[in-house]
Amino acid sequence: MSPNTLDDKVVIVTGAAGGLGRAFALGFGQAGAKVVVADIDSVGAQETVAILTNHDIPAIAVTVNVTDPTSTQAMANAALVEFGRIDVLVNNAAIYATLKRTAFTEIDPNEWDRVMAVNVKGAWLCSAAVYPKMTEGGRVINIASATVFSGSPLWMHYVASKGAVIAMTRVMAREMGAKNVTVNVIAPGFTLTEASLALMDDAASYGVDRGALKRASQPEDIVGTALFLAGDGAGYMTGQTLVVDGGKQFI
Repeated sequence: MSPNTLDDKVVIVTGAAGGLGRAFALGFGQAGAKVVVADIDSVGAQETVAILTNHDIPAIAVTVNVTDPTSTQAMANAALVEFGRIDVLVNNAAIYATLKRTAFTEIDPNEWDRVMAVNVKGAWLCSAAVYPKMTEGGRVINIASATVFSGSPLWMHYVASKGAVIAMTRVMAREMGAKNVTVNVIAPGFTLTEASLALMDDAASYGVDRGALKRASQPEDIVGTALFLAGDGAGYMTGQTLVVDGGKQFI
């Protein structure tokens, strides 16, 4: 099996009703995987499944609230019932597009709690639900953000949540290593998804001048890294953070 071929593997992608999550689902499916499209947005999840089905990719939609342990357990069980195994979990679900840039002194505490519940607790609960059911040598891929390293202002709850995902990944990697499961992070830079395009009028050119590569990031740029982490070529790599931002920052 080549590093980017995932024939008959079963992949759960959270937050897959659209945007980067949908791109992950399609990318994994095109690499040969069977895909569990998990999202709280059941309509969007079904739309993603329809796209995958049109590409002859086996897929199911599962409605999941990643902040609820009963719901995340049901997600894992649905994957087993439909496909009989779980090989890869992509923790992509996050609150992002609905956030307004706000001084840290003025962030609504309730919004802070929602961001942490979805972005951090959600990744924890999904991992905890899937890991006991995961095949030996499985993969967990957590999605953080390159903004953790740039310290983007007026965005503190989001930045903090993604920093927590990176820290959590290191602990998970040590604990899941007992089952030969790897856990790694992708930290994308600003990527042209529907959510990002809705944030600003100049999204297509935002930050391009600061990159070593003078073009905007497309979802496919991030998907390729996820396929690498799920493939044979990354079998001895765990607890690591891969920044995929076109060289806007070097860490």
